[in-house]
Amino acid sequence: MNTKTQKIKVKIISPLIKTLIPLPSYATSGSAAMDLHACCEQSIVIAAGAKGKVPTGIAIEISDPEMVALVFPRSGLASKHGISLSNAVGVIDSDYRGEIICLLKNDGCEDFVVNPGDRLAQLGFFPIYRVSWEEVNELSETGRGSGGFGSTGISQQ
Repeated sequence: MNTKTQKIKVKIISPLIKTLIPLPSYATSGSAAMDLHACCEQSIVIAAGAKGKVPTGIAIEISDPEMVALVFPRSGLASKHGISLSNAVGVIDSDYRGEIICLLKNDGCEDFVVNPGDRLAQLGFFPIYRVSWEEVNELSETGRGSGGFGSTGISQQ
């Protein structure tokens, strides 16, 4: 596996971290992202159809401005309970120093209880590219061309 290792500074916001709630970590050697845990003293109920903020108890410092941390929903929570992130993917910019908060939404039919230490989301680190626009009159041709959104997906017959 050709992966890069980068040191990221982490600030513990809550005294619950490391005593009752672990720091984010990779679940397996092949995991692309770390599990983020709910850092709360009591359970938080997110009603069906509602949204809620759940703290993680940590803040991070990304010293490389060419890196971004992205917070992704957990597929198991989405498939089993209808729990996802209300902003789809959270972006932690290199100049953000506040606590990482998971903005959960409950698209399920039942209230969902977040307990202290529950795995809420996943945190991954990725390179970013800054672009500058080059305005042109034509774009290069491809086999797909200007085929519409979803044109390569499942056909409905």
